[in-house]
Amino acid sequence: MMPNATSGDHLPCLPSYSLTPLPSIVPGISDQLLALLLPIAAYWIVSTGFHILDVYDIWSQYRLHTPAEVLKRNHVTRGEVVKDVVLQQTIQTVFGLAIGMLDPVEMTGKQFYDIATWARRIRVLQSYIPKVLALFGVDAIELGKNLMSTHPTAAGLFLGGRYPHLVQDVISADGQKVRMPAFGSGEMWAAQLIYWVLIPALQFGVAIFIVDTWQYFLHRAMHMNKWLYTTWHSRHHRLYVPYAYGALYNHPMEGFILDTLGTGIAYLVTGMTTRQGMWFFTCSTIKTVDDHCGYAFPWDPLQHITSNNAAYHDVHHQSWGIKTNFSQPFFTFWDRILGTAWSGGDVSARYERARIAAQKKMYEQSKGKESSIVNSAALDRRRALHQATVSQQQVLEDEAHGGQRVIEEEQLEEQLEEREMRQKLRRSSRRKTGSFDPKSDGLWNLTGRMTNGLHGRSTAILHTDGRH
Repeated sequence: MMPNATSGDHLPCLPSYSLTPLPSIVPGISDQLLALLLPIAAYWIVSTGFHILDVYDIWSQYRLHTPAEVLKRNHVTRGEVVKDVVLQQTIQTVFGLAIGMLDPVEMTGKQFYDIATWARRIRVLQSYIPKVLALFGVDAIELGKNLMSTHPTAAGLFLGGRYPHLVQDVISADGQKVRMPAFGSGEMWAAQLIYWVLIPALQFGVAIFIVDTWQYFLHRAMHMNKWLYTTWHSRHHRLYVPYAYGALYNHPMEGFILDTLGTGIAYLVTGMTTRQGMWFFTCSTIKTVDDHCGYAFPWDPLQHITSNNAAYHDVHHQSWGIKTNFSQPFFTFWDRILGTAWSGGDVSARYERARIAAQKKMYEQSKGKESSIVNSAALDRRRALHQATVSQQQVLEDEAHGGQRVIEEEQLEEQLEEREMRQKLRRSSRRKTGSFDPKSDGLWNLTGRMTNGLHGRSTAILHTDGRH
């Protein structure tokens, strides 16, 4: 394309350009495929890092939960978690490849033309400076003339973007050499800042807003609608104690709608390039893993740039906070705007009660008994017992947060749960001796009985009771 040499007496012409296919970052792997593989690689690399911290008990002082809680409170094996995550990532990759087949081949060679276009827009905006200053009683034209001999660039600014000293020779469409205005270094610097920084930042910001909005309202709906919760979302909440590689442990349909479609729509609406999408998908994945890591690090930037972090989202995974803190994965503005952020005050006593309860279960099975099949995990039971014992001692000594009172509350809560369980057993015995009820014993109640078995008690599925 030839330069535009007919653009007016004070506007610089646009440079010529030619388009060529954009070479892939990694030879032999298309950028479209790399944009799908990098988030998966990031997921398992970051998750493995957190898993190493778990296994070798590194920085345990920053853990939100003890190993005993991981063993005794979760209702799904680690193998099942890995299987479902791999399934979701497979669906995500296949869908991405199918959509990528519809994308045109990305071309390169037009960057300098686009930057020059922004520089011309900046030059056009300067033409309004004399009119704006006139509103404040400033004669910009006269001021510009006075500065022309000593400060030509500043003078051109006051003259509305006219810089007689900035010229260049270009070849017109008929082959003639023509002297035309040129861009100043400040204009080109500002144009490159807009092109390389501000526009991508705006695209990323809008994409984050779209993802946060998409996930907040769908996530909230999956908690407010009983069918959506029991059919899809309850699977994710089998992890009462989240860990890093359980971040994408979902029902396949939920994972597709909530994660794959959400980020895909944000990518398409914002007009990102494939390489921008590569960064966006990868950063979103890392943020999601970090939100489920189970650690509250004081130095982790992802946990402090936004208020949505592992501690914030972990509250949502507890029975008493499950109807709050729906926001994910970036910011929490929808929770704050719509009043769904946790407002129950300090949660340390609640966490300590959960630690004590898990510790007691470990003690009950410590004498010659293995951990349950559901909660079997590659964790050293002696280390888990030791950390649970230390946790109990910390509770007793922590008078600022209740000390002995926390343990007494836990004992009272256990008594209430035992009483509730005995009542359920009596009701169950009465139903067995009664006549057949198709709504309670047949297929009508199949979903309820299945989820009841997974969660221990029916009220815990929807977590309406607010207790562990």
